[in-house]
Amino acid sequence: MKSLIVIRHAKSDRDQPFLADIDRPLNNRGKRDAPVMGDVLKFRGQEPDLIVTSPAKRALETAELIAEAVGYDSRAIAVRDSIYLQGTPALLELIRSLENIYNRVYLIGHNPDLSELVTRLTGESLGTLPTCGIAAIKFPVDAWAYVMHGSGRLVFFDSPKQHP
Repeated sequence: MKSLIVIRHAKSDRDQPFLADIDRPLNNRGKRDAPVMGDVLKFRGQEPDLIVTSPAKRALETAELIAEAVGYDSRAIAVRDSIYLQGTPALLELIRSLENIYNRVYLIGHNPDLSELVTRLTGESLGTLPTCGIAAIKFPVDAWAYVMHGSGRLVFFDSPKQHP
């Protein structure tokens, strides 16, 4: 069985309009929410075998904060350009290319792609995945190559607003 933990990056700072989108960092709320959601994942026993993130600064910072909270070596975080605003086909291709030694993978990226991905993989619409929101999906397969639309089951959905 394979598990995909889809995580939208935490809240980013929009107060520096001169920064390119890819360079926007987390704001204070994002820096607070990411470790909390990492703690939630650890409490649920959902530690990752692999963390894969977008190269955007806000996503990478989210990945690093969550990694620290769950006890994952941040030097082992995989950065993939295909997660940064490349659409759901690119995300699905990335998922299908994962090595089968990994059973639980965190995928950290952006909307609208992640919200659409969750809907396509599970057949369930969560609406818009909030910042630092988490959707955990299980697939009854032994190889990532067999992940397809509608093949996943939503195990849980969680967000920072559920943990004030």
